[in-house]
Amino acid sequence: MPNIKPVSDLRNYNEVLRDVDVREPVFLTKNGRGRYALMDIQDFERLHASIRLLSELSKGEKSAKESGWFSIEEIEAELGIA
Repeated sequence: MPNIKPVSDLRNYNEVLRDVDVREPVFLTKNGRGRYALMDIQDFERLHASIRLLSELSKGEKSAKESGWFSIEEIEAELGIA
């Protein structure tokens, strides 16, 4: 179940931060609507790494569609394992 608190609870931010855990962010609302998310730094780094990986995979897919795919033999030769 998501941990949702009003942003006004940040007046006692230690209590709010205590509720933030790995894979359990705290969502803050402002005027009754979702506004912010507080997450553990490990989750943030994992999310950021996932975004970078997906971006690089997207670039590779785009390049392959434009320039063609390498065969297994070409890759093995390039890596010197053929």
